[in-house]
Amino acid sequence: MTRPALGEVGVWQGRPPFTPKLALALEQLGYGALWVGGSPDGDLRIVEELLDATTTVAVATGIVNIWKDDPRTVGASFQRIEARHPGRFLLGVGAGHPEAVTEYTKPLAALERYLDGLDAAGVPVESRALAALGPKVLRLSAERTAGAHPYLTTPEHTRQAREILGAGALLAPEQKVVLTEDVDHARSIARQAVRMYLGLSNYTSNWRRLGFGDDDLAGEGSDRLIDALVVYGDPATVKRRVDEHLAAGADHVNIQLLTDPGTDPLDDYRKLAEVLFA
Repeated sequence: MTRPALGEVGVWQGRPPFTPKLALALEQLGYGALWVGGSPDGDLRIVEELLDATTTVAVATGIVNIWKDDPRTVGASFQRIEARHPGRFLLGVGAGHPEAVTEYTKPLAALERYLDGLDAAGVPVESRALAALGPKVLRLSAERTAGAHPYLTTPEHTRQAREILGAGALLAPEQKVVLTEDVDHARSIARQAVRMYLGLSNYTSNWRRLGFGDDDLAGEGSDRLIDALVVYGDPATVKRRVDEHLAAGADHVNIQLLTDPGTDPLDDYRKLAEVLFA
């Protein structure tokens, strides 16, 4: 089995969740994959709904939390979806964060056991990926899955991740986007999205490895950190950041559009698509 075709650019969305209507519109605009964020339930009904509503776009999870649903349940859901929509689903799994999961312990060993369970459930290596930031999990993702789905990172992290993964493994980073040239407004929206991650050690440790220090991580994050993690500006500026990831070794970049509450994102996705897929 070959891994699902994701194209070079997809869309990551957590809250509000994807709707079938939005999924179809994004497919028609040319986005190659839809990443379902927010730790979807192990029955993966949302994945099936999005695939049912579309015809070609791939759907991936970003990510199923290994502490939330056991591999047997998730594996059975994968088999149901694969039978209905062969080759269009990438199962992304991850260990979450010690601050958010009471069961969190020895995440590398836990991920290995979970992958063993997915093996037993018949989930092919090519159809699954790991949320990965640090070297150990990046290496595991290359050894036991199609590859890695890093979240809230930079093109420099993408470069380092590709060196660790080696050639051939999937590298699909997420990239946050604010489509405005108003710097103050963009940073305000960006900080609302990044704020919670400043309290999660998996992320802060990764940013420290990338050269950010105490001053960058204090409060709601320095401008230097926010500007590195979230690209803002016009569609051409966004495309340049996407291209930086691709040049650094990414196979696929999934953009997460950040907007003011209550804003319909489709117009911005359309403006981005006109430049991203020109």
